[in-house]
Amino acid sequence: MLDQIHLLAAVTVLGVLEQAYFFLQVIHARRVFGISPPKISGPPEFERIFRAQVNSSEYFPVFLALLWQAGLFFHQGLAAALGLLYLCSRYCYFTGYKASSSERLAPIYFSTGVLWVLVAVAALGLLHFFLTHYMGLNVLQLLRV
Repeated sequence: MLDQIHLLAAVTVLGVLEQAYFFLQVIHARRVFGISPPKISGPPEFERIFRAQVNSSEYFPVFLALLWQAGLFFHQGLAAALGLLYLCSRYCYFTGYKASSSERLAPIYFSTGVLWVLVAVAALGLLHFFLTHYMGLNVLQLLRV
């Protein structure tokens, strides 16, 4: 079983580490700009870092759910590769947003596209599973004939 999920687990750990890095960046920015919790407003430089972290945190559960569904029901390798693309684009989003609000746009569009591909892959995998197990239809065999 573990050989079927090890790539997904590795990408999950990398994602958690990336989230921790984003959290640490907010803590550092709070110290640099003298903004104590629970305040969330301050100079634009702080607010961009804070928003990048919050936005990334909001999307993280969606990413994890799609990563694991795509990996379990479609293909672990493809899901893990898409997961790495997503994490890289999220890092680019964070660093871009930290520099300027306009530099966040291309990475956020790319990461959203990766999420949509994960949705499609997970849905196809689940559809194949339901058709095979509950209706006895193996679409892959039908396509080969």
